[in-house]
Amino acid sequence: MRVVILAIESSCDDTSAAVIVDGEVRSNCVANQDVHRLYGGVVPEVASRAHQVNIVPVVEAAFAQAGVDKTEVSAVAFTRGPGLIGSLIVGVSFAKAFALSRRLPLIEVHHMQAHVLAHFAGQPHPAFPFLCLTVSGGHTQIVLVRDYHDMEVLGRTLDDAAGEAFDKTGKLLGLDYPAGPLIDKWAQQGTPRFPFPEPQIPGLDFSFSGLKTSFLYFLREQREADPDFIANNMADICASVQSRIVSVLMNKLVKAAAQTGITTIALAGGVAANSGLRQALETTGRRLDWQTFIPAMAYCTDNAAMIGIAGYYKYLAGQFAEQTVTPKARWG
Repeated sequence: MRVVILAIESSCDDTSAAVIVDGEVRSNCVANQDVHRLYGGVVPEVASRAHQVNIVPVVEAAFAQAGVDKTEVSAVAFTRGPGLIGSLIVGVSFAKAFALSRRLPLIEVHHMQAHVLAHFAGQPHPAFPFLCLTVSGGHTQIVLVRDYHDMEVLGRTLDDAAGEAFDKTGKLLGLDYPAGPLIDKWAQQGTPRFPFPEPQIPGLDFSFSGLKTSFLYFLREQREADPDFIANNMADICASVQSRIVSVLMNKLVKAAAQTGITTIALAGGVAANSGLRQALETTGRRLDWQTFIPAMAYCTDNAAMIGIAGYYKYLAGQFAEQTVTPKARWG
């Protein structure tokens, strides 16, 4: 009998549902919330209300796209956390109601572990053990992945995440939210000729708050001398910021690989869509003889397919949640 997982993801501002059949992604539907562009960032209350509107249509679309009937579902996987509590409540409540109405088991999924396991949503995928640089708007981690259920965080950000650094510097440049993709687009046309300091953080942890402050003072100084500095140098500014963020990430990853002796290296999370980071991983991989893996673009940003893949392997291991499970905005 085949294993059919309905997966729900609602940790931030994207409402997503997916259907996984025997470990294969049959559908992966996402409803975005463009309204947050008006505010320059995600507004939690607005996000949670939009999830309530989107959740049922997205689930219906996932079943239709997969060609699977609701009666065939074996279990319901959902993002328990970390994330925005109001957004998580919508997804968790829907998953619990769907499972309870059909007497199905529930599977709770850690959002960041799901980003790592997004690599198993398609081929090729890394062999265990491997290191995964997991980079998103809210998290930056280097994870040692020993198995589907055995992961250890070796390094994490002490303040801002890399994706947050992209968005905050972009806001200072007057770019729309989310600024990360726009900085990437501008950077491809520029030269990284403006130097920014690299944080000297011991071990494998990251810090990006100092870079943000340095960038703020840099812009103030340059604009005092030339009010049109940003407009005249946007491509080079973006290339310089992106180059420094990428170098911070890659230098720590190289250090982690040297310390562990692991040469199978993966990239995950929303910032994995950044062209500069992807190119840096591939270039460094060739230089150091790494095997490198990057998920398809659809599995980099928040999506339910990665939740379903994580849920599938939990289903095989018999790791189920209680019906009384509640969302966790912060989950280590």
